[in-house]
Amino acid sequence: MKQHSVPRQPVIGPRGSRGFTLIEVMVTIAIIGILASIAIPSYRDYVLRGQLVEAHNALSALRANMERHFQDNRDYRSIGTTFISPCAAPAAAGSFAISCPTLTATTFTARAVGSGPTSGFTFTVNHQNTRATTAAGSGWTACATGWTTRKSGC
Repeated sequence: MKQHSVPRQPVIGPRGSRGFTLIEVMVTIAIIGILASIAIPSYRDYVLRGQLVEAHNALSALRANMERHFQDNRDYRSIGTTFISPCAAPAAAGSFAISCPTLTATTFTARAVGSGPTSGFTFTVNHQNTRATTAAGSGWTACATGWTTRKSGC
């Protein structure tokens, strides 16, 4: 007599050993939610700090150009149509508008005003390289003696 072998099905316990329980999935989702609530605001601040650097670089470059113009002409203002001051035309750097609200023969103040994601930020620099943050975004600290580079101030 010939014996036929029947393939055996794996024995599964009473609760089953395949997949995850609802509690395990919910705990995983809770952990991911906690990590995201910490990571997303930190990432936003990191991106904003990178955008603030655009204004700092633009103001530093403008100041250097203004000093070169002054060395050549002994005046921060434009001289006729030949020697145009770097402050003569408004400029932009990222989401910042760069302008010179104060411009005389011997002094100038350059200002960068943020818009969009950087709205609320205003940075200034003058002919003596005095830097200031006259306004900072929500939750950020302004700095009277330098440019704000992080939430805590200068």
